[in-house]
Amino acid sequence: MAKGLHVSNEIGRLRKVCLHRPGDELLNMPPSELGRYLFDDIPYLEVAQAEHDAFAQILRDQGVEVLYLEELVAQALDAAPGAREEFLDQYLAEAGIKGRIVPAAVRDLLGSITDSLAFVKKTMAGITKDEIDLPLSSTLTLDSMVSAESESAIVVEPMPNLYFTRDPFAVIGDGVSLNRLYSRTRNREAIFGKYLFKYHPDYRDAALYFRRDSSFHIEGGDLLVLNAETLAVGISQRTQAAAIDVLAQNIFWDSDARFERILAFEIPVSRAFMHLDTVFTQIDVDKFTIHPAIVGTLRVYELTPGKRPGDIAIREVNDTLPRILSRVTGVNQVKLIPCGGGDPVAAAREQWHDGSNTLAVAPGKICVYQRNTVTNDALYKEGLDLLVVPSAELSRGRGGPRCMSMPFWRDDLDA
Repeated sequence: MAKGLHVSNEIGRLRKVCLHRPGDELLNMPPSELGRYLFDDIPYLEVAQAEHDAFAQILRDQGVEVLYLEELVAQALDAAPGAREEFLDQYLAEAGIKGRIVPAAVRDLLGSITDSLAFVKKTMAGITKDEIDLPLSSTLTLDSMVSAESESAIVVEPMPNLYFTRDPFAVIGDGVSLNRLYSRTRNREAIFGKYLFKYHPDYRDAALYFRRDSSFHIEGGDLLVLNAETLAVGISQRTQAAAIDVLAQNIFWDSDARFERILAFEIPVSRAFMHLDTVFTQIDVDKFTIHPAIVGTLRVYELTPGKRPGDIAIREVNDTLPRILSRVTGVNQVKLIPCGGGDPVAAAREQWHDGSNTLAVAPGKICVYQRNTVTNDALYKEGLDLLVVPSAELSRGRGGPRCMSMPFWRDDLDA
């Protein structure tokens, strides 16, 4: 397999993909704080791992090389002298630990882990008070004892959303959007992408089209590569229009990217429609899944390079979604297959578990969640080849097969 990155479409044969196997980070979420971690329930780790292993094996059976984020980051930290120390300094700075004693104790704990893969996994999992050695204070007060009883047992918060590798960074074309995520809970995840693309021998030369220190937030679930010239971006709960301005400036004027236009899709601001890929994904040359609730509600804008260097031309596209997608794909007519098969009750239920969020491994061959039976039946009837992923526990994190994967290499459609 070639080194580097290449994603010029959504459906070309998938050759290489980055996943993260759910780990101990799922065990460190207190039930009282689930909302802050963007979960509605706690997945049963053992079953979630088995389901994720099945997903990875499905991809391998299709000839896809499966890479794991935790292994890539460990390799990156081992590849350059001082990289691990640099990572640890930034990790601690972003962990939100107050004072001097606790950060020092956390540093000692992480510094004692000699194996880089175990070190990376621990930074993902979070750290509890029971895991660190804190010195006894000679100035202990009643107030400090009472306060300690009421504080969380978590010293460094876990990153339970990491198995959704789509969002912290996105491969677009031959480069990367290294994202600033919407919530503080998730924004810390992007540190792994930073060090992966800074130090890994296979990926350190990738162009960065967006950086995580931006003032605006953008997430990978809102980025769809419709073809080699066209990038679709959602204006959503998680991605700001101003971030798309920054991305457009970098792509059109400050890089060697080959994109000629960006289509910005404004979708309802709702957790049910948190990303563009939760409301539609491409599944074949002429077919897309779609959530029926967004039909007629989308506003679409086209961004292209202006006449003068640094200028961006923007216009609203007043047309129907099928006709916009037909022009982009170059087919006479696209088919929009509704989540839930058009049944509004089934659509709402299966949208909750990402019925519209699919991962294509080749044109017409897609990974779907097992539990979305009504949507899957509609896809079968349209001639799609379904690779069914067990999903009782994985779906509790509110993300589907596309959310759980970041393609590193796809064949061009004309290959």
